[in-house]
Amino acid sequence: MADRKPIDSWLTDMDGVLIHEGVPIPGADAFLKKLRESGKPFLVLTNNSIYTPRDLHARLRRMGLDVPVDNIWTSALATAKFLDDQRPGGTAYVIGEAGLTTALHDIGYILTDHEPDYVVLGETRTYSFEAMTKAVRLIEGGARFIATNPDETGPSAEGPLPATGAVAALITKATGRKPYFAGKPNPLMMRTGLNAIGAHSETSAMIGDRMDTDVLAGIEAGMQTFLVLTGLTAPEQVENFPYRPSKIVDSIADLVDRI
Repeated sequence: MADRKPIDSWLTDMDGVLIHEGVPIPGADAFLKKLRESGKPFLVLTNNSIYTPRDLHARLRRMGLDVPVDNIWTSALATAKFLDDQRPGGTAYVIGEAGLTTALHDIGYILTDHEPDYVVLGETRTYSFEAMTKAVRLIEGGARFIATNPDETGPSAEGPLPATGAVAALITKATGRKPYFAGKPNPLMMRTGLNAIGAHSETSAMIGDRMDTDVLAGIEAGMQTFLVLTGLTAPEQVENFPYRPSKIVDSIADLVDRI
């Protein structure tokens, strides 16, 4: 840490860092307020592709957290940026919600089930057998397979739900084709996010609650990494990984004075 440059921009995960089950984590409001007042570039990241940045802005505001729309970066946006770079003006068959379809519409993609360039799988609460069957057949017919993120489960008040990674595994089993995941821990999501706010990895930090996504993506993108213990990774689990965060802190409240 002593040899690193000062932190001029911040990236932070949302669930487990700023909020937990729809409730702000103590210190989150103070952290965001100080970031806004500092004028430093920052992004709130999420692998969830269900919601648009505008939706997430409204949801966070109802919880008392003010995050401008332009400071929210989702796996859907990262996926759209990747596809726009790879094949501008392409076509895609999409399984997902408004967060993903809006992001693809915004880059000029046509959503179709007729010989699409890509099958794009995202998060939804209504995965249908019919849609998965169509995806399998389109991939067998030559469509490239893309998924927003590899998370196998997602949180809910009732318990874990099957998520994008689990459904992607089903499609992979049926087709023999593995998807390209655009979201964390792919450092692509971090790099495209940094580019969006004009930041550089050597002077940026990533805050997360998961070693296998947030910290790994931050390390691979060349950033300093902070693990908070208010989410999924417990302190005793850190030593199970072959890499370590730059620093472990109890919560986001411990980082307010670092801004």
